[in-house]
Amino acid sequence: MSTLARLARAEWGSLYLAVRGAWTARRWRAVPLTLGAVCLTGVMHGVQHQAWGYQVVQNLGAVRAEDPLWLALLRTPLSLFVPALDLPVWGALAQILIVFGIAEMCLGWWRTLVIAYVATLAGTLYARVGLALGPGNPIGLPASDARVVDTGPSAAVVGLAVFLGWRYGAYLTAGAVIAVMVVEVALKENLAGKEHLAAIAAVLVLCAVAAVGQRRSRARAESTSGAPPIQS
Repeated sequence: MSTLARLARAEWGSLYLAVRGAWTARRWRAVPLTLGAVCLTGVMHGVQHQAWGYQVVQNLGAVRAEDPLWLALLRTPLSLFVPALDLPVWGALAQILIVFGIAEMCLGWWRTLVIAYVATLAGTLYARVGLALGPGNPIGLPASDARVVDTGPSAAVVGLAVFLGWRYGAYLTAGAVIAVMVVEVALKENLAGKEHLAAIAAVLVLCAVAAVGQRRSRARAESTSGAPPIQS
């Protein structure tokens, strides 16, 4: 086995086995959330490009930092599936199909949905904090960003990629995703880039919480297995 193959196996071997097992056992039935998300994103794309549908999609899933918080929170779940108007829709569909699909096969649909929502919500809430801090702060935002429409699956995709990297030992991949997002902000300081970093920060907290839970579970299991037998 070549050095490159050994490195790939060490980095992605566990993830590959998890995906292959789920796909072999259930095929497309293993990714109902992903398929639904792809279809919903396609529908949202089609509707918002109709004269009658643009405002409907805006009212249901467009989030802006200038909106009342309750309204932004209400719209945030659907905003994941509203592709940005200035980007090609195939990019959003590919991100969802690949990253959501892998996550759903490895983590299950409800964990995938929770992580995706936490990452997206972190970006939504960060925008308000950034605006409050102002452009003079390293993590602040200019007032003009309050009117930027904040939609799309990118924050969720970044968060899921980082969580999967941690969960399955693909630490180089997770680190590369984080590095790319940092470089993005350094080269093009915009709302989307900083929201991606906020999403990563939130997911890293989830990773830390999950790691603590795993350690406690192992400790309880070891304690139980090492307990002396009960005398009758």
